[in-house]
Amino acid sequence: MEKQRGPIAVFDSGFGGLTILKDIVKAMPQYDYIYLGDNARTPYGTRSFETVYDFTLQAVKQMFKMGSPLVILACNTASAKALRSIQVRDLPTIDATRRVLGVIRPTVEAIGNLTKTGKVGVLGTTGTIQSQTYPLEVKKLFPDVEVFGQECPMFVPLVENSEYNSPGADYFVKKYIDALMAQSPDIDTVILGCTHYPVLEDKIRVALPEGVNLILQGELVAESLKDYLARHPEMEERCTKGGERVYLTTDSVEKFENTAKIFMSDKVAANKIMIE
Repeated sequence: MEKQRGPIAVFDSGFGGLTILKDIVKAMPQYDYIYLGDNARTPYGTRSFETVYDFTLQAVKQMFKMGSPLVILACNTASAKALRSIQVRDLPTIDATRRVLGVIRPTVEAIGNLTKTGKVGVLGTTGTIQSQTYPLEVKKLFPDVEVFGQECPMFVPLVENSEYNSPGADYFVKKYIDALMAQSPDIDTVILGCTHYPVLEDKIRVALPEGVNLILQGELVAESLKDYLARHPEMEERCTKGGERVYLTTDSVEKFENTAKIFMSDKVAANKIMIE
């Protein structure tokens, strides 16, 4: 029986995953893509493990129904709280030939080439930081590297409410960076552990001490996906190549299209969908 072919799916709790999709499309424009933002139930960052897992699994099943053989969780919270359970527990019973990948592992793999002090900071949502996923994943690859996490609960609201250029954004960026660096002055590498945060990149770079490396996830995830497809030709063949992109939201289409401009260079046309 021939395995189903379809677009690569990119999922996020809201808009941040568009920063990941943008870099993936730039690296591999030939593929078809579906983007699904669960905007009606965002944010995921403050929700429980169980709720994030349930919501993420529902979204993954929805994108499988739409024919996607490969789903990218372009959401650090979903990657931290749901990815492992879905890979181990759910995929074997849903369809063992399909795959779900996250954004944390590709980010962690880059750390070893950047940190000289062995002290790494992570800026993330409350859910991502409290999950301890970054320290656990870093420890697997780089046992001698110490990870310091800083919750940034105001970053996502600032971005999604178009306040990222406001004095309030300056205040909170400085507040969170200062709190992170106070944990260890030897931190020399900082990960933006949420896909919304690249919108605040310029302000974050200004607030960081000189010489500190800043890791953005988009290009790392794009290169990792490119490498994954090269190493798994059986999956690559199932990803359709028409250069088409479909944008879906569980909330207002108008709001999605207007806010998407913050993250994408081009205007997007979205459709509303109910996740069942």
